Amino acid sequence: MLSVESLQAHYGASQALFGINLQVNAGEVVTLMGRNGMGKTTSINCIMGIIPTSAGQITWEDQVITNRPSYYIAQAGIGLVPEGRQIFPNLSVLENLIVAARAGPSDSDPWDSTRVFQMFPALAARRHGLGNLLSGGEQQMLAIGRALMTNPRLLILDEATEGLAPLVRQEIWSCLSRLKGDGLSILVIDKNVADLARIADRHFIIEKGETVWSGRSEALLASEDIKRRYLGI
Repeated sequence: MLSVESLQAHYGASQALFGINLQVNAGEVVTLMGRNGMGKTTSINCIMGIIPTSAGQITWEDQVITNRPSYYIAQAGIGLVPEGRQIFPNLSVLENLIVAARAGPSDSDPWDSTRVFQMFPALAARRHGLGNLLSGGEQQMLAIGRALMTNPRLLILDEATEGLAPLVRQEIWSCLSRLKGDGLSILVIDKNVADLARIADRHFIIEKGETVWSGRSEALLASEDIKRRYLGI
């Protein structure tokens, strides 16, 4: 579904990405991992059209989308859960969901607020509460729900469980497992290798803006050298 080839990007005169390569196939959960500051969020922002790409190619379902505007990427079927959640603080939970609503395929079970509240019962209880009154875990659930309201075929999560309590993290992983079971393709950035390995099919690791390793969960868990060298574990 998604192919990123030799991706490069700059912030002004400073080069941030030097050669990112990754692929996500239909129904897969794929991770993008690496230490802080290695270019993970920049890679996602290039895919989403948030920052320009200076070289390389991004292909979505056989269509080149390199440097297309963000609204086009979203309409094409890619949903983003951004780092920091970025929910609307002065809107209610329900309004945060409705503002992102986009019709899904007619032959599918589309995501709407009712289905999101079934996925996250904690949000249902807070549906009329303002976004800035939610806990960090509730905000992350809302950010995921908001992305699902666009009825994406690929869901991208940047720092899926950063700063969350262990019980909330497990709820997020459970949610992603259910979404995978429904056939949704997922690209996720996170640091919890053990949790990622349980649900992900393949992993890509980047170092200093370049893809340096890729493989399946079994290979990642078996290689202490890879985890120590590139992930600091």
